[in-house]
Amino acid sequence: MAFPQSLRAVRRPTPRTLRTPLFLALAMALPVAAMAQDSGQDPRHDDKMKDLDRVVVNASPLRRDAEDLIRPVEVLGGEALDNAKANSLGETVGRLPGVQASYFGPGVGRPIIRGLDGARVQVLSDGLSAGDVSTVSVDHAVSIEPFLADQIEVLKGPATLLYGSGAIGGAVNVVEGRVPHAVTAEPIEGRAEVRFGTGNDEKTAMARMDATAANGKLVFHIDGLHRETGDYDIPGYAEHAHEGDEDHEPGARGRLPNSFVRTDAGAFGMSYVGERGHLGMAASLFNTRYGIPGHAHAHDDHGGGEEHGEEGVSIRMDQRRTELRGGLRGLGVFDSLRVKLSNTDYTHTEFEGDEVGTVFENDTIEARAELVHQDWAGWDGAFGLQASRRDFIAIGDEAFVPGSDSRDTGLFWIGEREFGAVKLELGARYDRNTIDVNAADAIGPSRSFDATSVSAALRWNLSDNFHLSFGLDRAQRSPTAEELYSDGLHVATSSFEFGNPNLDVETANRVEAGLHWHTDTLSLGASIYYVGFNDYVYLADTGVSEDDTPARVWNQSDARFTGAEFDLKWSFLENASGTWALNAFGDIVRGRLTGSGTRSVAFSIEHEDHFHDYTADIALSGDLPRIAPARLGAELRWSNTNWRAGLGAVRYFDQDRVAEFEESSDGYTLVNADVAWHIDRANGNAFELFVNANNLLDEEARPHTSFLKDLAPLPGRNVSFGVRMFF
Repeated sequence: MAFPQSLRAVRRPTPRTLRTPLFLALAMALPVAAMAQDSGQDPRHDDKMKDLDRVVVNASPLRRDAEDLIRPVEVLGGEALDNAKANSLGETVGRLPGVQASYFGPGVGRPIIRGLDGARVQVLSDGLSAGDVSTVSVDHAVSIEPFLADQIEVLKGPATLLYGSGAIGGAVNVVEGRVPHAVTAEPIEGRAEVRFGTGNDEKTAMARMDATAANGKLVFHIDGLHRETGDYDIPGYAEHAHEGDEDHEPGARGRLPNSFVRTDAGAFGMSYVGERGHLGMAASLFNTRYGIPGHAHAHDDHGGGEEHGEEGVSIRMDQRRTELRGGLRGLGVFDSLRVKLSNTDYTHTEFEGDEVGTVFENDTIEARAELVHQDWAGWDGAFGLQASRRDFIAIGDEAFVPGSDSRDTGLFWIGEREFGAVKLELGARYDRNTIDVNAADAIGPSRSFDATSVSAALRWNLSDNFHLSFGLDRAQRSPTAEELYSDGLHVATSSFEFGNPNLDVETANRVEAGLHWHTDTLSLGASIYYVGFNDYVYLADTGVSEDDTPARVWNQSDARFTGAEFDLKWSFLENASGTWALNAFGDIVRGRLTGSGTRSVAFSIEHEDHFHDYTADIALSGDLPRIAPARLGAELRWSNTNWRAGLGAVRYFDQDRVAEFEESSDGYTLVNADVAWHIDRANGNAFELFVNANNLLDEEARPHTSFLKDLAPLPGRNVSFGVRMFF
């Protein structure tokens, strides 16, 4: 990236990194799996062919399946998850209705739910915060590896009731099962996978295994992953030339420089499982290094690795996490108690070439308790207590956010009751959020906030196959330290970013109506929603630029989000050739500021040891920046006893409803295909050979949600292939 010359990187000690030969360990896991004991059943079909509508959603303390939950939810698991798995969590869930992804190169992608992202979408690991700093900056990766997930759950709409302030736009819960809570059906169970990619020289290997000791009480879990990718192929030039830009330099072509990824992840867990509950622990690590593409003018068509030039910007992230979880059933008037505790040690280091620029350190402790009750005056429900502490430090000349100590405490209740054909869900939550900021670095004082959220949802079962749902929420979110205290150059977005220490609590009022109809061969769901925000916090472009670097400020105004989505699954033919199905989806969202007039803001930019003072007027109305475009997608699928295949396309429409100083984005169509052949052995093992092809038309695609859309297009045509084993 191009940065002002006066801001130099400072060498800092390099944080610890991981160099684990996981390829060897994972390769050894394959023959071990083949020798697993005869189970007398087909584990592949047991794990992969289940109806996802009937899968239990772990994100809800009431442990209902997706079909029975009133609030909107999407679940990825089994074959659907195998086909969707990608380098980032955002890309993995990005083709679900109402869900898209941010993009900052292949190593970074956060989920965007109904147009909301960042600090409004909570990313969870088995119900606890991921503990990373992916909300601080768009170049920070989520520290969860999708390839190791059992299933991924997306709660659409406010999930503040369950998970607090950071889930006002929704939550994504990745179920990894690293702390076992039940004995395994067989003494040893697991899966392994090795895959290779053509468009980025990908080499990925993973394995996970769960086993129960001979005494039937101790259950063990182990998993590991290693991934290497080089710079990826693109269908044209890296940089996009705007009309009338006569000084544009074509730059790199055919391959995007500095888009490599290296990732290692692994965990070990064990639990004691008794008749009335379990108690277990797990230790895990996640280490990745990835390049930040953009402003690369080298004409080098050679792939990946560490050779990206002296000015290449790359990031090394290291996270160590320990967890303690337990559950107890049969507590008299209460049905069960579940307790979770995690401690996360996270380090994120930004490099310019070989020089250390900025180091972010984040230590998080989080605890959560859920006390479930049944039939209290006809209500089934759960009380919950959640508390966390986050100690955040940024070190370096380009540390645009001061250090802070954040403490959050929340208390909630959620309950449901049936009244004949109507099921009603009610809930309430209160949160206390405190941010103690380093006074020496901050532009404002420490702050405390109170946030209260209430929710009501109703489902009316008109028949066994058809129901209507309605939702009404009032959710609140406290501003984050980044929104309050940012002050300086934000390297990731190549902009100056200034916080507002006077920000108030953000309030969202949501109304939603939906329908769901299903038969043995057809499933149709649709919903429309409206969310009105009071004091919506957003990053506004000022129109001011210093040394070709724009200045942006955090601001507040009222806002409105409106949208709709649908999802269709139709098994239209079943004969001797196999089963044929058509899947389709679509979504649209519009986000607008609804205030009036302008607000004057003042800020100072340091450049070449001098401060330049600026004043700008920020419009309080108009379209919001980087709102996800409308989409339509369809897929034709076929399967028989040993084969499955699919061919699909997603059309991303033009996005010309843009904020002031924002460029519109052209639409594009991504065509994908997959084919897999599997064989189920008599001893219960299963093997699968697969080939997945992405962007078959090799189309240039620049997501409107990306800060790098003009510098880094999505990958071109890529074919990945490999083998999976289930045992």
